[in-house]
Amino acid sequence: MKGLKKSIVGVLVGALSLGIVGCTPQKEEVSKLQEVKDKGVLTIGTSADYPPYEFHKEIDGKDTIVGFDMMIAEEIAKELGVKLEIKDMKFDGLLGALKSQNIDMVVAGMSPTEERKKAVDFSDTYYNGGNIILIKKENANKYKTIQDLKEAKIGVQKASLQEGIVKDVIQATNIKSLSKISDIVLELENNNVDAVVISKETTKGYLKQYQDIVDGNIDLGENATEGAAIAISKSDDKLLIDEVNKVLTKLNKEGKIEDFVEEATKLAQ
Repeated sequence: MKGLKKSIVGVLVGALSLGIVGCTPQKEEVSKLQEVKDKGVLTIGTSADYPPYEFHKEIDGKDTIVGFDMMIAEEIAKELGVKLEIKDMKFDGLLGALKSQNIDMVVAGMSPTEERKKAVDFSDTYYNGGNIILIKKENANKYKTIQDLKEAKIGVQKASLQEGIVKDVIQATNIKSLSKISDIVLELENNNVDAVVISKETTKGYLKQYQDIVDGNIDLGENATEGAAIAISKSDDKLLIDEVNKVLTKLNKEGKIEDFVEEATKLAQ
């Protein structure tokens, strides 16, 4: 009888516990857009060695990350009514940082490839740039076509669209992938690679800095053009992407993105 009483009490306590849990209101899921607004900060990830997209510049004696991507990010933050926080990291670590929620979005001249779309969502394309091949001036007659480069040692940024071009279009067998564009160009200058595949917009400063490096004028066909978009964590919640796209549409209509590119290009020289 005593054991029976204990059993009955146990059942009643369990039932009451379930009732309490059942009555507890579920926490309402907050959208990524609202999360950013609530914390008052938009945290973006970038790789600031890609002028004029993003790069370091001393402004009023202070090391500052600038570039037309950063100007676009400032406009997005302003539209959301929050401050902008920039985290500089290696290009090949950006999507990982986004997945682990260390950043809210990637603004880094990133191309929305089909492979990347499997992992993250992208905004509309906001800029279309080109890709070129840099070589040493002394090798201008040696490397004239994609075919000439198949056996060459080619430098490229790790995890970039250009790395895909080197593997799939040039079909090079000797590739050196590094995290920073500046290191890749330096490898060419020091004759550690024979050529570099790089975004056309990023080359002006390097061609000015290294007089013996030139544009090889090698035709990459349809792969000479790349689009840049903003990466955001893959989710059913599209509110943040919708807001970003509204800002990008507005900036394009007003011609401000081209103005930002021109301003950033001058700043990079």
